[in-house]
Amino acid sequence: MVWIAALFLALAFAVQWRAAARETAANKGYPPQGRIVDVDGTSVHVLIAGTGPDLVLIHGASGNVRDWTIDFADRVSDRYRVIMFDRPGLGWTGRLKGKTGAWNVKSESPMEQAALLQKAAAIVGIDHPIVVGHSFGGAVAMAWALSQPKETAAVVMLAAVSNPWPGNLGWTYTWGGTSFGGAFLMPAISAFVPDSYINTSVESIFAPQNAPKGYAEQVGAGLILRRESLRANAQQVNSLRPHIVKMSKRYRGLQTPLEIVHGDADTIVPLSVHSEPLSSQVEGAVLTVLKGVGHMPHHAAPGAVEDAIDRAAARAGLR
Repeated sequence: MVWIAALFLALAFAVQWRAAARETAANKGYPPQGRIVDVDGTSVHVLIAGTGPDLVLIHGASGNVRDWTIDFADRVSDRYRVIMFDRPGLGWTGRLKGKTGAWNVKSESPMEQAALLQKAAAIVGIDHPIVVGHSFGGAVAMAWALSQPKETAAVVMLAAVSNPWPGNLGWTYTWGGTSFGGAFLMPAISAFVPDSYINTSVESIFAPQNAPKGYAEQVGAGLILRRESLRANAQQVNSLRPHIVKMSKRYRGLQTPLEIVHGDADTIVPLSVHSEPLSSQVEGAVLTVLKGVGHMPHHAAPGAVEDAIDRAAARAGLR
């Protein structure tokens, strides 16, 4: 029994050492691109570009602000002040108090994430923004509008989570969101997941389109593979549905201009489950369906996303 315990400890040490080494390399290779602001003890990474009406961009699961900087931010920074946030635990934004630790299973709800980013927005002087949310970021965008309806100029949802879905999210999120998964599974993934798996995962997110060449490197895939980021992402996604159930009951009272852009080939966040119902839940919502487009419309059909943002700005009286 002693040798078994010694072997287990040696293996655990090797996993943690390897994970720490990869994290160090990721942190060095992908430093913050913007400014770090302190919000009640939580560090929030914000990147700002351009001038004009304020346009907040909120990334999805397993993401960070670099997803916007590959191409899309440049497309709109000529007419908007583009403000990009890393969500809690991802990129260079820290986690909220009480949410950290290998054995912890508490995660930041969309409402908590929106509140954090709203406080950061106030610090950098954001006023009456259009809020854009992609995928999981859409849940945060809706939470932003629900909690600050008068201060939110408009919301633009991109292949975004908005309504309860049937079934589960697969074993990675189910196990990753548990204390056991956080303590053991996430470090093992952080330490040993190969580049080939990362590239395959990226391609599956973009399907049926191809990912931009070098996307995994440009977006800093190593940042999401850090242990705390993996835990944050798994816990947030795994615990999301009950929050969506509560939020969705409040949509019909929302008066904020809403533009929705969604591809009909999106199998990750299906159009029929999320955006189609949302378009009838919010009065005046405009749904744009992109034929043959998957889960990354701001890469696959950026012009359509720009048009939706410009419409939202016009409806809000900002253009």
